[in-house]
Amino acid sequence: MTLCIREMEPSQRPRERLLEFGARSLSDAELLAVLIRTGRRGRNAVVEAHSLLADAGGLAGVARLDFRELAARPGLGPAKVASLLAAVELGQRFAKAQMQTAERLDQPQIAGEFLVSRLQRETREVFGFVSLDGRHRFLAIRELTLGTRTQAPVDGAELFRLALLDRASGVLLFHNHPSGNLEPSRDDLDLTRQLVMGGKLVGLSVHDHLIVASGRWLSLRSARSELFAG
Repeated sequence: MTLCIREMEPSQRPRERLLEFGARSLSDAELLAVLIRTGRRGRNAVVEAHSLLADAGGLAGVARLDFRELAARPGLGPAKVASLLAAVELGQRFAKAQMQTAERLDQPQIAGEFLVSRLQRETREVFGFVSLDGRHRFLAIRELTLGTRTQAPVDGAELFRLALLDRASGVLLFHNHPSGNLEPSRDDLDLTRQLVMGGKLVGLSVHDHLIVASGRWLSLRSARSELFAG
């Protein structure tokens, strides 16, 4: 029979380990167990967390679950579900705050991590952009289109109109692939090329185009620099 958390050695209990060694020392399941707090008969919180991760396909899958889906799981009452949903939202807000206060966003790491947290719950394709000032700092984020599971139509004229309203000097494009495939499609490459050219006509630089899928991100400037040349 599985031990209750309180029956474990203190050095093995997730909460005690977090307090002594820090949150980074815990596995994904152990962090979820801290939020879940208690399990049910024969299944402690760590076992429940492992089961939740397995059924959802990992942390990104857990983050996509809504209240109804989480509450349908045995052992997850309203209080536990609320804790999980609050943790997901806090993660997104922390990431956005980090991006907003970053000195420069011309390197993709900070924006990529934020966009993963923002888009990981989306089941349809979302296309948007981040407006940047002349020093590549955050001005605003806009989601232009919400499409199907495979595509989101993009109006380039509307994109540049909104960016100019933000008084942007450049933009960082982004969209997600709900399929989980991080590889850019031919349409992704063609759209990026067209928007880079369009930006030059209106005096806006397209710094990058980030693709988000399955908790990961890809910088097209890094992967396909020729799209931004000239």
